[in-house]
Amino acid sequence: MALQSRGMTRRGVLSAGLGTTALAAASPILARKAEGRPNFLYIMADDMGYADLSCYGRAEYQTPVLDRLARQGMRFTQAYANSAVCTATRVALATGRYQYRLQVGLQEPLGAGTDIGLPPEHPTIASLLREQGYRTSLIGKWHMGSLPKFDPLKSGYDEFWGIRQGGVDYFTHKIFGQPDLWDGSTRIERQGYMTELLTDKALETLAGHKQDGKPWMMSLHYTAPHWPWEGPGDKAESDFLDAKPVGAGLSIAHYDGGSMATYASMVTALDQQIGRVLARLRKLGMDRDTVVVFTSDNGGERFSNTWPFTGKKTELLEGGLRIPAIVRWPGLTRAGSTGGMPIMSMDWLPTFVAAAGGQVSAAYPSDGLDIRPALAGGPLPERTLYWRFKNKAQEAVRRGQWKYLKIAGHSFLFDVVADPLERANLKDRYPETFAQLAQAFAEWNAGMLNDPDASSYGFTGQQLADHFGVDN
Repeated sequence: MALQSRGMTRRGVLSAGLGTTALAAASPILARKAEGRPNFLYIMADDMGYADLSCYGRAEYQTPVLDRLARQGMRFTQAYANSAVCTATRVALATGRYQYRLQVGLQEPLGAGTDIGLPPEHPTIASLLREQGYRTSLIGKWHMGSLPKFDPLKSGYDEFWGIRQGGVDYFTHKIFGQPDLWDGSTRIERQGYMTELLTDKALETLAGHKQDGKPWMMSLHYTAPHWPWEGPGDKAESDFLDAKPVGAGLSIAHYDGGSMATYASMVTALDQQIGRVLARLRKLGMDRDTVVVFTSDNGGERFSNTWPFTGKKTELLEGGLRIPAIVRWPGLTRAGSTGGMPIMSMDWLPTFVAAAGGQVSAAYPSDGLDIRPALAGGPLPERTLYWRFKNKAQEAVRRGQWKYLKIAGHSFLFDVVADPLERANLKDRYPETFAQLAQAFAEWNAGMLNDPDASSYGFTGQQLADHFGVDN
């Protein structure tokens, strides 16, 4: 039965089963690129809100590097994270599948010391590219399991340099009193601001890629602008937090710190450091052969701008899920273009693997799409996207302009194209559409894993004043 519509028109679509040959035939640009295999530089911010870049609307500061990247490529306006929290999205990115298919993907997020992680036998975006002769590196945040059982080096990455947990102090590189900076499986100590240290390692790694001449993929997963709220000039704040007893007021979560100015310094520092990476890529002569993606792992947190959406991290409102996504793909994206098709974190695996000439594992089929047609300015197959979040028993479905949402026992139907703020609950005006999407969620959810003991959290009125009516 067709969904009731408020004037939505259907566009022609490509079959979801299109292979590389058919894609090339559908687009002259794709045909030209089919002969060569690009490098991939995938840059992920941590907890960046949809409008935290000036090219997405932030007015309090400027992000000239990422603004320029957007002018050089495509800026998506309907990019979604697979989850409203970090571990779950990273699992979806790594596997190209809904995170709810794996035990580790049910953790919202994964807690320290938990004997759960990304199974080394599961194919990943890194392992599938490595099979195609790519050199793979992860620089930055992992957060998908602890040693000795779980490790980026066991999940397809040739190199790892970064942190294993969810977040660290930007100067001490500690979480809850414990240092968490690693070179492979070796814990290391370094002096410096984390955003700069990760950039330094990325520059070193790019030089190595230039020397060995192999195609490569670098996952550069910054910790910024995740708490604690510390810009490059905030060493004194780091010292203050480090002097607190471990666990006192969950000091690293920094509920007593931060400001708009501090957040601005964190994001602008991130922008500047990405500028160093892109400049080195250009200096090494690899920019014309390298796909650059910038995005975030979930929606924004306390000091983020999520306009024109409501909601934050841990919430399935658009502000908790909608993220910036900028793609510069030489020969594919048109400079200064805007992508209005919904895309999702799990789409990058099938996209990169197909462009590299590989195939997704038949035993672990992807739930994502090869989105190169959209990057070339064309349509994608119509599809339904699903989310759930354990805290407050949240459910969400996006199909066309419609979104079904359930949170804390209350259910809604929104037209998120006409009403991105999710204010007008249309479930009684369009009961058939509401029922269809609720049923679709139930059927999809029945095929996913469920664990009543999985970790999850959200914000309360005790922590954040704008959540004054939330008790748990």
